[in-house]
Amino acid sequence: MRKWTKHKKQLSLFFAMGAIASVFGIFVIHPMFRSYERTDENYYKLTLNGTEIGQVASMDGIQEMLIEEKSKVAAMQEGLTIVKADLAYTTENKIFARTTSQKKLQENMYEVLKDATVTYNQKAYTVKINQFTVTLSTKEDVIQLLNAAKNKYDTTDSYQVELISDNERELNVMTAQVVKAAKAAEEHPKVSASTINAGICTITDELSYGINTPEEIYQEGLLSVDFADTVEVVESYVKDDEITSLTDAIDLVTKDKEKNKIYEVKSGDSLSVIAENYNTTVANLVAINEGLENADSIIRVGDELTVTVPEPELSVITEEEEIYSENYQAETQYIDNNSWYTTETVVRQEATAGERSVVAVVTNRNGAETGREIVFQEIITESKPAIIERGTVTPPTYVKPISGGTFTSGFKMRWGRQHKGVDWACPVGTAVKASCAGTVVSAGWASGYGYCVKINHADGRQTRYAHLSKILVSVGQKVSQGDKIALSGNTGRSTGPHVHFEILINGSQVNPLSYLE
Repeated sequence: MRKWTKHKKQLSLFFAMGAIASVFGIFVIHPMFRSYERTDENYYKLTLNGTEIGQVASMDGIQEMLIEEKSKVAAMQEGLTIVKADLAYTTENKIFARTTSQKKLQENMYEVLKDATVTYNQKAYTVKINQFTVTLSTKEDVIQLLNAAKNKYDTTDSYQVELISDNERELNVMTAQVVKAAKAAEEHPKVSASTINAGICTITDELSYGINTPEEIYQEGLLSVDFADTVEVVESYVKDDEITSLTDAIDLVTKDKEKNKIYEVKSGDSLSVIAENYNTTVANLVAINEGLENADSIIRVGDELTVTVPEPELSVITEEEEIYSENYQAETQYIDNNSWYTTETVVRQEATAGERSVVAVVTNRNGAETGREIVFQEIITESKPAIIERGTVTPPTYVKPISGGTFTSGFKMRWGRQHKGVDWACPVGTAVKASCAGTVVSAGWASGYGYCVKINHADGRQTRYAHLSKILVSVGQKVSQGDKIALSGNTGRSTGPHVHFEILINGSQVNPLSYLE
């Protein structure tokens, strides 16, 4: 019995070893198991454009395989083909892992890449003007487009558009330039004024150089044409539906559109004047300028405002030479008087107009004049300048006579008669201060004004403060700007506690708000 048991154990061991050998043989021989490889504890899971395509034991040669499959896909297309190929992988730690054969991996790559191609069938030219772009089918169309913009102002076709390659750019980029046509240069051999004169000269100056008449130097007409914007042209490959017809492109580039530009406020400007100049409304200026609260907002010289102007996508700058006769006015001459205020002037000599022949270079933007420089003049009749004596001393300033208060009445008709000052409602006893330094000329009761103070100022003006409850100064007293002179009240002909304030010039009241800082 013991002998049989021992024999049985040996037989079981034999069958177990045979089973292990059989499994090992199947693993080595059967295709299903042959794809398992020892991976030195790492293997790579590959994805292409987010799709899993297989797993490998090593990344060696994978990039070369991908390039080969991209080339196969591109070769099947017509035109420029862009193939998206974002290859990524993750790693896992396993002693044995099932890997993808090279053939299967290539097939998977091809299928994914085939669905990730964008084919651009046609060579084209994209024109870029600032942020605007338009694509045309040929370089000739680009030239015609740019000529359409130029020819609005060059009616004789004296200038031509050229596309110049920019060798410093990586892409095949060209820039547009406007140059004088060879034929036009031959027809206009005369030297332009801008090349001869650095500034204004007289006919005597020209004759000293042996030149007989202005007509022998100057050629009236177009001097130069240029684009105000940088124009870049790039070769590209696009789909057919991305190309714009030449007719539509000309409309897009040359027709005026509303554009914002910055305007700097000049002396004499007001919101209504600016609105009229730019063919808009004050309400529109307020709407597009955050700094303006309403139509009564104050603007100062040097302020910058946004205005809308009609302009094409491509603006054209021209210079033209004009020859004409005109009346002119000699520049005013001033005599400074250091004992007068700047508000004081006296005309010592009246101006008289003169006549002159002029050559001027006129700069235009889209046909609208933006500058004019006189480069030559011949005086026919001398102009006499105006001679004005003027003060140089800064005049006194005027400030509101109380702090706070509620503005209740202005300088206007009220109850059938002129209200000759301005009113601020305030509690009785509010401090009333001198609007400007001066000398008190009256301080006391003044009929309808109630208790009232009147002050003379160095510039000849006077100020009056009325309906006071208490006067704190006396006649002849000198006060500085801001000194307390009284307390507000409700005396005289008054309907409630307030301060009535006037400014008088030559004995007549004027609107105080025009003089207060």
